[in-house]
Amino acid sequence: MRDAVICAAIRTPVGKRNGGLSGVHAVDLSAQTLQALAERSGIDITQIEDVIWGCVSQVGEQTNDIARQSVLAAGWPESITGVTVDRQCGSSQQALVFAASSVIAGYNDVVVAGGVESMSRVPMGSSKGVDVGTPNSPLFMDRYKVAPNQGIGAEMIAEQQGFSRTQLDEFAIRSHEKAAKAQDSGAFESQLFPVETPDGIVKADEGVRRGSTVEKLGTLPTPFKADGVISAGNASQISDGSSAMLVTTSEKAKELGLTPLVRVHSTALAGSNPIIMLDAPVPATEKVIARSGLKIEDIDIFEVNEAFASVPLLWLKKLGVSEDKMNVNGGAIALGHPLGGSGGRLMATLIHAMIDGGAKYGLQTMCEGGGQANATILERL
Repeated sequence: MRDAVICAAIRTPVGKRNGGLSGVHAVDLSAQTLQALAERSGIDITQIEDVIWGCVSQVGEQTNDIARQSVLAAGWPESITGVTVDRQCGSSQQALVFAASSVIAGYNDVVVAGGVESMSRVPMGSSKGVDVGTPNSPLFMDRYKVAPNQGIGAEMIAEQQGFSRTQLDEFAIRSHEKAAKAQDSGAFESQLFPVETPDGIVKADEGVRRGSTVEKLGTLPTPFKADGVISAGNASQISDGSSAMLVTTSEKAKELGLTPLVRVHSTALAGSNPIIMLDAPVPATEKVIARSGLKIEDIDIFEVNEAFASVPLLWLKKLGVSEDKMNVNGGAIALGHPLGGSGGRLMATLIHAMIDGGAKYGLQTMCEGGGQANATILERL
């Protein structure tokens, strides 16, 4: 029976908005990621059949099927195809699911999955355009009455669950502390590669803040609700970044002399109300656990995207998992959230944390626009 294994998982450092990566065209940022993946894995690139690439704001330099553009910019053979995926924040996690499905089904033997978002150069929401209508159609608005807003959804979760501003800010500080510790210990080195920019080399994540306090975060405004609890300090950062994974089967990996890192054990999707939007990681996790035949206690380590602090806090509360097992090297509040590249960033971080910690099983989940979530269980080989 065919399976799907990941033989390499890498990512760029995550750049702050208008930071070190902002001078690099999104296609070229992706191209450098593809080149680094080939070098890191040792794959003969002529064996790669397709590139499945997540990208959310498909406008301007992120249009024209950025997956294919990136393949060509990387100098890879013109015979290698590329397709671009948008499942909002989970786009590159979905790219992995599509890649795994493809090799398991036998449609392809070697596929690259990943994604990119240059939020400095292509601002979030810019794909909605000007004078070209709205995605919220009359029938959609008849059903839901209000336009979805992720910040409001995060506020709704906090209010429903009774999460205070202090709880959210304390969680954010822990994210930064874990990420700083990971940086200092070299925990990210095996997943990162240096990115060449017009202004020099970027080698490290730029968003990690050291020495922040609840008092400092408490001074930040709450833009989504006047008396709210969600601020820039307890939400994910607007960022630039890219990530990639090399996906094949165990049999093909052996044939090509590649070393699998993990097997894609199980995947699942879940949907929820698109107005609250951000709570679907809970049912997605429950669904993938049930599908896998495992128990949640069997999972050694979890990556839950920190879109807003209320999201992982909800997940912890509903699933009963210890925070010590979740986002052990920090999350998007500290590291950043380059939309289309984030799923692969979390996956690279999870895989290397599993290897470093000797974990058998790891689970990744993330909320997505429209009230959706992916969940994926990995098994270390």
